[in-house]
Amino acid sequence: MSGARGDAILQVGEREVRILFTNRALANAERQIGKSVIAVAHGFARGDTGIGDMAALLAAGMEAARQDARTGGRATTLNDAYGIMDTVGFERATQAVMEAISSVLSYKGDDGPAPDEASPNP
Repeated sequence: MSGARGDAILQVGEREVRILFTNRALANAERQIGKSVIAVAHGFARGDTGIGDMAALLAAGMEAARQDARTGGRATTLNDAYGIMDTVGFERATQAVMEAISSVLSYKGDDGPAPDEASPNP
């Protein structure tokens, strides 16, 4: 069972940078940026979410991937995320982050129909 997980890979020069989101990773990211990831996503449409929010989400996703891989090393920093964004561009970084987040938020589980498809009467 894979569960509510969203993975993305950013090709950065010769290396791959993995991004991972789970519900726990999203909650950690929300605490760091002080707003919900849904608010951040809607903020892009309204123009009130910026580069700083995206860098924080990218850093959170990179850190969750590092922890998941259990390879050790130092924690991912906001400067690491800015370096990735400088290399691949804001658009590519944003697309990868938002696709990974969307996978978590749209997860319906492996057991049974989605809540909106379930019968209202058991």
